[in-house]
Amino acid sequence: MNSSSNIRKRRLLRAVYAFDVCACVAGGILGGFVAVSKAPGAPLLSPTAFPIVEPTVRYGVALDTFAVRTDTIRYGQTLSDILLGMGLEAQRAYEVAGNFNEMLDVRNLRAGRTYELLDDADTPGPDFLVYAPTVYRYLRLDLQNTGRDEYVERPVTISERLAAGVIESSLWNAMVGAGHSYALTDKMEDALQWSVDFYHVQPGDAFQLVYEQEYVHDEAAGFGKVRAARYSTGGKDIYAFYFESEDGEQSGYYGLDGQPMKSTFLKAPVRYSRISSSYNLRRFHPVQRRVKPHLGTDYAAPYGTPIVAVADGTVSRAGRTGGNGIFVKLHHDKRFDTQYLHMQRRAPGIVVGKRVQQGEVIGYVGSTGLATGPHVCFRFWDNGKQVDHTKMDFQDNEPMPENYLPEFFTVRDAYLAKLNSVGSPVEGAAK
Repeated sequence: MNSSSNIRKRRLLRAVYAFDVCACVAGGILGGFVAVSKAPGAPLLSPTAFPIVEPTVRYGVALDTFAVRTDTIRYGQTLSDILLGMGLEAQRAYEVAGNFNEMLDVRNLRAGRTYELLDDADTPGPDFLVYAPTVYRYLRLDLQNTGRDEYVERPVTISERLAAGVIESSLWNAMVGAGHSYALTDKMEDALQWSVDFYHVQPGDAFQLVYEQEYVHDEAAGFGKVRAARYSTGGKDIYAFYFESEDGEQSGYYGLDGQPMKSTFLKAPVRYSRISSSYNLRRFHPVQRRVKPHLGTDYAAPYGTPIVAVADGTVSRAGRTGGNGIFVKLHHDKRFDTQYLHMQRRAPGIVVGKRVQQGEVIGYVGSTGLATGPHVCFRFWDNGKQVDHTKMDFQDNEPMPENYLPEFFTVRDAYLAKLNSVGSPVEGAAK
């Protein structure tokens, strides 16, 4: 090989070597950059980009796409009146009213309540009429005849809450004074109605509650059960715990030791009332203006307040007399009878021979007969003799079977801890 060929070969090798070195250096540099570089961030919206807005979904539709008008049902106004006033043709109004009646009793359409009209600008006339008989449900009527009528139960969530108070004048004033409602007072009476005489409360009496607060669309709507209650009066503590066994065989309110709270007779036939005249053998009659035995207990309450049967029984008499006014008498068993006087009217179906259950409405408070104001005179017979029922002590029902007690005590102890968190501990956990 001549010298010129060798020179060309050496030059070619040096060029290849130089390329390999550069490639290795570049690869190392690039590899380093790959190893330490950060991932690119999310792309940023420009100032002119549109934000994403969640639609307001209510009544099963995107409410933002409708013009919404709220109106009030006037006295004597029917659904047909409302529909015709919107401009619906008579036949269509008749069909829509018929759809309403199939889903909801027309008697639930009451004066003073509101309804909403949803109107899409792209369709002729309003699209939906929405009516909510209660906060828990609504009825959506399709006014465009596209088959989208719907009666919906709104989803309800429940949260346990605590309440407590000390009575200075009345239970209701104490409850409202503590920031609670009459409706919660009613639930409290549900739990303690067999064991606490709410018509003889004393200043200094105290109560603690664990109760269910119901929510619809994250707004407080109403109350569920009182899960646990303690009422303290005269140095005595009365408890009520709601318990339902896992097998469903036992349910209801039970006392501290598992004894059923429900007794044969309720303490009174009306709620939200006061005793205006007690059982008194020498009472001065306010109408007849003479001393005359008062063989009953008068409960003053507003006109129309429901009157309930204090125990299971059968209607033995129902009618009207000059002194008693409109009345109902119940026969409970071989020993006891009760009578309810001065009613505004009897409840539908309350006739002689009708079987009624404890707590069932049998009439409404009025002032018929010899009465100076709205009240119910409640009379009680024991073996044919009228007696003062407030002095009676009725035997409890059968005790809870022993095999359920461990399950009950677990529930009870959990609620005792909650009651004690809003009041002084009185009883400890089960041993």
